[in-house]
Parts: sequence; structure tokens; C-alpha cells
Amino acid sequence: MESTEVESDILRRVRTLLRELDGHHPACQCDRGMLRWTLHKKIDQNPSDSSVLVRILVKELERAERGDFRHYIIPLLHTLMYTLIQAPCVSDELCGRVYDFCKKLLTLPKPFCTIGLDYAARLKMERAAPGTLYQRMVISEQSLKSDPYPYQEKIFIFADPELLSEAICNALVTDTEAAQVSQSPRACMCSVIIHAMQAALGEGCDSSGLKASLQDMPLSEVEHWFQQVVAAVESAGHEASADRGQHAARLGKIHQDVLSSLQAGNAPLGGLQGTPLPNPNISFHLWTEDEQLWKELVLFIRPVAQSCEPECLSQELDTFETQDILSGCECCRQPRFSVLSTDSGIERDLPLPAEESLPPCGTDPEHSRLHRKGGIKKKPSPLESVAFLQAGCNAAGLKPPGKLQRRPGTPPGPAALLQRLHTARILLLGDDRVLGRLAQAYHSLRKRETRRAFLTPRLNLQFYYIPVVAEQPSTSVRLGWAALGQEELCEVATYLGRADPWYESNINTLCHMIPKLATMPSSPSKHLVTDLFITDVIAYYARMGSQPVCFQVYAVKMFFNDPAQEPAEDVFLTELRTQVQASTSPRELSLTKKKAALDGPGIDLTVTYTKVVVSDRAKELALALRSTGLVMKAIPADEAEDLECLNVTITEIIRINNLSGRSFSAVANRLRTQHITIRSTEQRPFTVCLDKDSRRTFRNVISMEVSPCLEPSYCLQKTRTTKFSLHETEDVGLVKYMPKSLLLPINTFAGVIQ
Repeated sequence: MESTEVESDILRRVRTLLRELDGHHPACQCDRGMLRWTLHKKIDQNPSDSSVLVRILVKELERAERGDFRHYIIPLLHTLMYTLIQAPCVSDELCGRVYDFCKKLLTLPKPFCTIGLDYAARLKMERAAPGTLYQRMVISEQSLKSDPYPYQEKIFIFADPELLSEAICNALVTDTEAAQVSQSPRACMCSVIIHAMQAALGEGCDSSGLKASLQDMPLSEVEHWFQQVVAAVESAGHEASADRGQHAARLGKIHQDVLSSLQAGNAPLGGLQGTPLPNPNISFHLWTEDEQLWKELVLFIRPVAQSCEPECLSQELDTFETQDILSGCECCRQPRFSVLSTDSGIERDLPLPAEESLPPCGTDPEHSRLHRKGGIKKKPSPLESVAFLQAGCNAAGLKPPGKLQRRPGTPPGPAALLQRLHTARILLLGDDRVLGRLAQAYHSLRKRETRRAFLTPRLNLQFYYIPVVAEQPSTSVRLGWAALGQEELCEVATYLGRADPWYESNINTLCHMIPKLATMPSSPSKHLVTDLFITDVIAYYARMGSQPVCFQVYAVKMFFNDPAQEPAEDVFLTELRTQVQASTSPRELSLTKKKAALDGPGIDLTVTYTKVVVSDRAKELALALRSTGLVMKAIPADEAEDLECLNVTITEIIRINNLSGRSFSAVANRLRTQHITIRSTEQRPFTVCLDKDSRRTFRNVISMEVSPCLEPSYCLQKTRTTKFSLHETEDVGLVKYMPKSLLLPINTFAGVIQ
């Protein structure tokens, strides 16, 4: 009877979750997303119910497929996999049903086939070696040392202090620190051991005795058994003819060896115990420097202890060569600074390998004759030296630091032999303005990586976004943009919510929930709370959100009314807005008033653009008009529209002559384009604001050019190709297969559902 009640309660919770996806949930909109969290917390408290939940979710998935309720499939599948990863033991029959369902998804369009293929591959490994998914997730998130699975992951939370209130930042720091307190490498290794034993042995695992035995062991012995379990699970998962029985027998032997330290006559088996996933490694950063994102990624790849002293590392990062730019690329052209070389160009001056000993002075006449004296030597910083970059990755096959590359642009080692052992999950908190800063930082990082590939071969970079709008933003940011509402500031989140209902339910609801939780009075025992809602949702989003939505980054080049001022180049992601700049001098002000009385308010503009048509044929158009301003929107109002298109709205002033005199009316002139040029024919300036951020406002602009931002690596390869074929206009060779535009991928649970 009790099992029937449990099954009915879980079924009711799952059905309520599905009604929430339809928008029929009676609860308040700000409470959406709590249903999934409470469901998983219920299973954490009663691990024996995990098989019941998996069985119910499988039935609901099969019912959704038969009834053609496709919008249920991905949320149910994510919920099922998250439960299955943490479940103490799931029968092979249930895993087989889930595996067969994932294979059926391969006949559906994206993203169903993509998610189905990913989960089918994971389930195949899980069936051969139960506990693999849990083990790999804990090892990578906690950066535990393991030769069979050497991958590491970390979540970086970046928040702009100018956009979020101090209370929100403090609350997030407190929650992040509290989530890290209750976990340690020892506890994580014990969780991996216990979960692997339970997954393979089922009811035959003495979970209580195993836990007691591991607690009494010294750390070195726990590490020994941890390595034994990891090796056994990984070897079973990689074997072509893996047998579940052999895997259980192998872990059963380890199980008996671990329990051998216990005294005889202990209590009987106490049943399966839950081993919830430990909180991932999360670091919170206030985004105060432009290069802060790149610096944190470098430190993640190359920790402080392995590079240099902590006190000098910050200085070395600041003095690192930041102008790694493309010398022949128009869109990325910046001044290049020379670096003092420490290489004499003489082969005999190169450092000898470690295994060879240096001959005493005077024994080699040729060596002493070639020795250079009296030269100025500069001690290279750890971040500038090739040795530092190569030592950042311990992959086999790298050339030793002494083997210098003589050809410029050649990577320090064979890129094919490098492995991406690190995964950095960059999570942004804020509104569209923080995403604009991210687009800037991502463009700068791509330019740097084009000239010196350090992060790209070694790091898997993932971007995540949680919308948060502060009720009291900073005064410096709020000036001039008070009219923008929360919906206007969260266009990207609104688009992602329409494209992915599961993102709307779990992530977009945090936009109002995080400020609400931040203003709640803090409890004296808050640091002891284990169920941290915000941290749990962030961990769930980072673990299960693997489908990117790629947004086009646009480049803008602005010219100013002062001929001595150099043109400015920048990028934007969501919006570009222009306004007529008010005149400062009394003479210009009087001329402006006379002009407005004759021709109306605004300035005369010449607009040249490429019209976007269905046939993809370029069509150049030009028009002259009088306008008070324009807005370029890069985020479409409908998820079905193309993301690689600008929707431009120009406020045009129309002069009307009638019997009562002359009057003016404002008309919205709309056009769709990818390339557009705006010029002020009167040389009257206007202001340009990027991504709704008043800190990124440019004044005294008289002309600007907007186009899709090109991928820096494409620009470099294109430049090299045109050197050999000056009259070649089409992309040839390697350029033809490279991505042309710079796209910013933001991960969601499903991507864009067609």
C-alpha cells in the first residue's frame, strides 16, 4: 500500500510538471521552476524511490511520443537522466527502455536527434559499467586526480557590479561559499566508491559498513581504493565486449577488500543509501576588469602553484602581451607592439635537454667562441614564454620547451596531440548589458587565440546565462536609460524562453527570484543550510544545458567629426541605438533651430544597406531621409526568424504642407539587413549607444558602418590566401571550410526547437 502511495505522489508531481510546460499551472509565475527542484529533492531524501521515478518518466516519455507531445520529450528526458545519474541502482531493464527510446529520437529533427544521440551513447556506457556517469561527473567537477579520466570542470559566475545591487552580489557570494563548505576531496572520493558499489552490486552492497570502513581509513588508503574503483569502472566502460556480470564481480572483490578492515559481527545489510551529487566547483567573480575573463581562464589551465609566485602572477598577467592581433585584417586592425627577443638566433645558445650535461668552460672551443657577451637579457614572464604555455598542458607528444619554432605563426606543439582536458563553464548574471560585455571579451579572446593558440587547444569553453534585473541599478548606468523596462533589458532571455520551454521554466524565473531571495532576512544558520536553491539550479543548468543557441556578433566602425580623431571599432550583440546630439555652442544652436523650423527636427542621413531577401541574393539600396534616431535590433521578436539579421527601425521625419502651414510627422521606417552604412550629410554629430549600456556611448559620430563580425581566424587565413592570389574574390582552400562569422553560443536545455 505504501509503495502505491509513493508512486501516486510521484506521478502527480510529474503530471504537474508537464502542466507547467503548457502554461496551465495555477501557481504564481515567479514560483515556476520549483516543481523540478522539489521533485529531485524528494528523491534525494528517499533514494529508494529513484527507480519508481525512472519508471514513471519512461512511461510518460513513451506516452508523449505516441500522442505527439514533443514539447514534453526534452524536459522529461533531462529529468530522467538527472535522476538516473544519482540513482543508487537502476535495473538493466529500465536502462534498456530509456536507451531504446533515445535511439528512436534519431529519426526526429534537431535538437531531438542531437540530445537522443548524446544520451544513447551515455546510456550504452552506463549499462556496461553502472556508475560511470556519476563517477565521471564527480571527478571532473571536483578536479580529482585520476589517470583513467583526467578531465576537469569549473563553473565561473561573472556578475557586473554596476548592473546588480550589492545585496544580490553578497547573497550570491554567501550561497556559493556555503555550497563549497560541506564538501572535501575525501568525501567526494567516498561518494564515488559507495555509488559505484551500489550501482554494480545492488542490494548485495553493504552501504553502511562500506561508509563506516571508509571513514576510519586514512586519506592515503581512501585514495588507493578510489583509484581502484575508477580504474575498474573505466576499463569496463571502454571494453568492446563489456559484461555487466564481470564488472560486478570485479567490484565485488574490491567491496570485500574494503570491508575486511571491519570487525566481525557487524550489523546486517541496511539497504541502498543515497549518494547525492556534490556541489560542483563554483567561483564567483565581480567583473571589474576587461581582461578578467581571459585571466581567470589562464589560471584555470595553469594554476598559480605551477606557474610562479602568487604575488607576482597578477603583475605578469597585466604585462602579458595583449595586442595579439591580426596585422592584415581590416576588422581587427590595431597597433602592434614589438617584444624584446631573448633568442640570439644561434643554435648553440639554445638550452640543452635535461638529460645532457653542460661541458665545463673551455672544453669546447667552438662553444666559447660563439658565446655572446655583454648583451642585454630580459627575463621572460611565465605568461610570455613558450615554455609556460607548453607546460600548461601535460598531454603526450608535446615538443620540449627548448625546441623553438623558427617560423612565425607556428604553434608550439602539434595541435592534434593536445587534448581538451579542461571545461570552463562561464555563467553570466545580469541583463543584455552584461552579454554585450561578454561579446566584447569573447571577440578579444578569439583575436588573441588566433595569433597564439593557448586556450583553444586545451579548453572547452561553454557559456550560460541567467537573467537578473536589479530594482536599483547603479546611477552611472541608469542615467539616460530609465525608460527601459525589465522586458526591454532581457531580450535575449525572452528569446531563449520562447525557443526552449524548459529554459523558461527553470532559468527565466530566476530573474525575479534571485532579487527576492537576496532581500530576505538572513538566518543565523544560513551557512549550515544544505538545500541552497540558487546553487542547485545553477548546477543543474550547467550539467544538463548542453545545446547552444548561437547569436551573431556585429561589428561597428564609427567616424567622428574631428578629423584628427581615429575611427573607433567595437562590437555589439543585442542593440545599437543612435540619437541626435544636442548642439553645444550658441551659434550651432541657433542654426539648428532655424533648420528644424524649415525641415523639421533631426538630421539628414544617407543610408546604404544590403537588403535581406528570401533568395539570399545581395541587393544594394540607398536612401536619403531626415531622422531623429534609429534602433538596430539583433535579437528577433520571434524565434522562427533568422538570428543573423538586423531589424533596423529609423524614425523618419516627413514634412507636410497644407493650408494651415507646415507640419511634421514621425514615421517608423523599417528594413532588414546585415550590412548598413549611416552618414550624416550635414556633418552634424549623433550619439551611438551599444547594447543598451550607457557606459558604451560614443559621441560626435558622423558616420558608421555595421556588418557581421568576422571570425578572427577566418580573417587571418583569408589574408594569407590573398597574398598568393591577389585577384581571387571567392573563398578557396582552407578558408572555404572555416566559420566566417563570429557567433556567441549560449547554452540552453534544448536549443531552438523547430
